[in-house]
Amino acid sequence: MAHLLSSCLSRLVLVAVLLSARAHAAPSVTRRSSPTVTLDNGTFVGTTDSITSTNVFLGIPFAQPPVGDLRFSLPVANDPYTGTNDATSFGSACPQQSVDLPLPPGLAADAVDFLTNTILDVISPSSEDCLTLNVWQPAGTKPNANLPVVAWIFGGGFELGATDTYDGGLIVQESVKLNEPVIYVSMNYRVSAFGFLASQEVKDAGVGNLGLQDQRQALRWIQKYISAFGGDPTKVTIWGESAGAISVALQMVANGGDSEGLFRGAFMESGSPIPVGDITDGQKYYDTLVEQTGCEGSTDTLACLRQVPFNTLMAAVDNSPSIFAPQSLNLAWLPRADGVFLSDDPQQLVVNGRVANVPFVTGDCDDEGTLFTLALLNITTDDEVRDYITSNYVPAATSSDLDQLMTLYPQDPTQGSPYDTGLLNALTPQFKRLASMQGDLVFQGPRRFFLQQRSGKQNTWSFLSKRLKALPILGSVHASDLISAYGQVDLTDYIINFVNNLNPNGPTVPNWPQYSTSSPQLLTLLDGLIPTSITTDTYRQDAISFWQNLSLAHPLKRNE
Repeated sequence: MAHLLSSCLSRLVLVAVLLSARAHAAPSVTRRSSPTVTLDNGTFVGTTDSITSTNVFLGIPFAQPPVGDLRFSLPVANDPYTGTNDATSFGSACPQQSVDLPLPPGLAADAVDFLTNTILDVISPSSEDCLTLNVWQPAGTKPNANLPVVAWIFGGGFELGATDTYDGGLIVQESVKLNEPVIYVSMNYRVSAFGFLASQEVKDAGVGNLGLQDQRQALRWIQKYISAFGGDPTKVTIWGESAGAISVALQMVANGGDSEGLFRGAFMESGSPIPVGDITDGQKYYDTLVEQTGCEGSTDTLACLRQVPFNTLMAAVDNSPSIFAPQSLNLAWLPRADGVFLSDDPQQLVVNGRVANVPFVTGDCDDEGTLFTLALLNITTDDEVRDYITSNYVPAATSSDLDQLMTLYPQDPTQGSPYDTGLLNALTPQFKRLASMQGDLVFQGPRRFFLQQRSGKQNTWSFLSKRLKALPILGSVHASDLISAYGQVDLTDYIINFVNNLNPNGPTVPNWPQYSTSSPQLLTLLDGLIPTSITTDTYRQDAISFWQNLSLAHPLKRNE
């Protein structure tokens, strides 16, 4: 019971953090002035945030609404703008998959469900008409000022997320203090089944990875219009966290590594090219959606899904496994190789050198796997761990493979995640072991693999965040580095330096050495009086290498 209560408390803490972030995301605007910008023949009227001294333009459509026949279709560029347009409030979030936290029935479960699925929808209403973006600029910026641009891509497991969770004014304000002013852009993109429907039918129609295609369309919009806000379209850096960081990585390998001149740098927090398999591997989720929406007898099921009433479709989507379901990071809806935009598995594209040749930064939190292991508290024995790994991640792994994996990731809680916490935080005999395995498979391993493949071929830097290590159960949990990026100055300054100079170093922060295979140095973010140090990226070297090679040797066709 104590373990269960601790788990519930951890989830409630997580929900509170999410609610707090959303509650403080909206700019603190005043109406003393109304900045305007002219796009085509249209005028957009924004607001001025007196706290951050930024002009803010919110909810600008960058593509036609993906509704009706455009549902489950590639994004279509917006028509030329006309008239006077209000840009003082965020656009709707794209449809959000319900959060299904694995709590036992009762008051706690009802409270968490209410917080995550009801209150969040009130704070951030959603709609299929959601392809909008937002622009923050230093107050007084003139058109054609040629300021560097940072384009933010939010995370949320490819199931959740919206732009209204993040205040770009904090980034722009700090950039002005550094005398390195930037323009900040954030974009909505379709998530869950709306953005990542996957099946043979989707592949044949050429409409895979719509969420990534939305991001690409927003980047094309930046090329066309950002100079009107004072931005330089030749100096765009894409930046994201979690699913947003994976999106950044996939934009680097999309189109065979051809960036189309849409960005010149990439910054990734908790996300790298991951093994995702072919788009047909999502067939069972597509078929279930077809069945639950009444499209099963249709001669063209994709066309039928486009015409299904939204509430019917949304109910079917909500029935699919979420990121907090027992299958955890084996996501139902995520980017997959479609043969065109993503021509192969992302890691194979990296091996083949099909990567945009731009400087990049990629880093992780120390305890990436803890949050996603809360759903696995029923797994308590070695045999159950083996069964979970084969059934959920690498079904082709041999008994010998599993023996080696279990040896490299021992049951000993002092070696599990949250790391460096001894016997503490062991919710079950296998919790810390599974947290270590999952964090390394999806985050630490792909990051290290990406760096080992590309260091020496393009400029690379890497970091590890060990902040919030004392957080019970979760430790330096996934997404905790967002506090450093949007709150503490050090990581923010590194990001701004990188956007300006394609190098994170600058006069206000300690030196951050480049990463190389011969000297794999990490900027390590720490709690306490000394906030950073330089460490070596060799922790769990044998375990991570084996786990990474196992996933490469056995393609993860796990959802077919």
